Amino acid sequence: MEEKKHVKYQGRLVFVGFGSVGQGTLPLLLRHIDMPRDRITIITGDERGKQEAEHYGIKFIVRPLTRDNYRAVLDPLLGKGDFLLNLSVDVSSVALIEHCYAKGALYLDTCIEPWLGGYTDQSVSASRRSNYGLRESVLALRRKYPNGGPTVIPTHGANPGLISHWVKQALVNLARDIHGETAIPQSKSEWAQLAMKLGVKVIHCAERDTQVANPGKRRFEFVNTWSVDGFVGEGSQPCELGWGSHEKHFPHDGMRHEYGCDAAIYLQRPGASVRVRSWTPMEGHYHGFLITHGEAISISDYYTVRNGDQVVYRPTCHYAYHPCDHTVLSVHEYAGKNWALPEKKRILMDEIYDGIDELGALLMGHAKGAYWYGSQLSIHEARKLAPFNNATSLQVAAGVMAGVVWAMENPAAGILDPDDLDFQRMLELASPYLGKQVGVYSDWTPLKDRGRIFPEDVDTSDPWQFKNFRVV
Repeated sequence: MEEKKHVKYQGRLVFVGFGSVGQGTLPLLLRHIDMPRDRITIITGDERGKQEAEHYGIKFIVRPLTRDNYRAVLDPLLGKGDFLLNLSVDVSSVALIEHCYAKGALYLDTCIEPWLGGYTDQSVSASRRSNYGLRESVLALRRKYPNGGPTVIPTHGANPGLISHWVKQALVNLARDIHGETAIPQSKSEWAQLAMKLGVKVIHCAERDTQVANPGKRRFEFVNTWSVDGFVGEGSQPCELGWGSHEKHFPHDGMRHEYGCDAAIYLQRPGASVRVRSWTPMEGHYHGFLITHGEAISISDYYTVRNGDQVVYRPTCHYAYHPCDHTVLSVHEYAGKNWALPEKKRILMDEIYDGIDELGALLMGHAKGAYWYGSQLSIHEARKLAPFNNATSLQVAAGVMAGVVWAMENPAAGILDPDDLDFQRMLELASPYLGKQVGVYSDWTPLKDRGRIFPEDVDTSDPWQFKNFRVV
């Protein structure tokens, strides 16, 4: 792909973590950001990615960050106007954000992470260990620094990240097709009012990964098309979803948080054990894992309409993830071993020989029923577009690159959710790497064709109730 430099950057860039997403993101940043390579440093916990870094002549340091050493390791590398790109696991996002604020450095990550062991620390409540709790800890920093500061963008990859911009594009398309409206909302309040006017009840981050590899999953091995540790960490957290104002049936295993924005709930079981019905254009019906993700909370929060303290409107939002079939087998084995992770882990990359990652926002409950808008990217196209990527990692890397460029273009915007960003600029930056971006209407509901096998406990008065989506 022809290089197009979007921004000239004078500062230093520090990667923390360099797994599959970091390796996939580096060539995109070098392609689109004008900066000397000797001003880029990678700090990571192991040797993964060393060959890819050496290929580009980037300084590569193996030194895991801990509670005790992160300041000392980062101090010589970060100053005012520099950029910390956190693509690690088990390194506290809150600690790194506070350090960046103290230094005047910019920051972006793809997931709000706790320190090592934080996802499963039984001395901490499930609520505080959840993505809801982790997001609230970042929002607390926004209140701590009310006058803004260097741009900090937590949770901006593909999902969370690009999914928030696809939701906005989908709402714009729905407003055009249903009401003939073409005006673009200009504030959080206007976006929420538009979603309410359109009658959107449920938003899925609907993803079906069909990539296949040879060799596939072996016994006692966990394989994935992106970070195994990242996926297992999410899958081990409490199952979470944004909880809509239309919902009439609170889950029997559901819990509310007793603090914060109150836009989401959690279930008293890990996300990798919960499945939901969803739909994508190429796959059709499928059962996906309800893995906790930041967008489930931030999107439901962003589109909340209040009258004083009363919630007038809020959509239900959650992830509905069907990973590649090799990963599904890995999850079954992992769960069957009482959530004990095997020692062998493998990221599927060069061994993938076919398949796509179909990832988008599925908006339901409006006058046209269901509408999916997102990316359909094949492994073959991904390999043509950028090195060191599969279809999944490239979708994430595109979101990371877009977020980094936007932050560099807007370096003093403070702490922002993905939903706060300019969706048109973000999609303009990321779209060249996303394959086909399509919008497709459907008459699908979670009740469609259900009666052909056996009757179930469903709510036929409103197909968009969460109890109809949940697989029990």
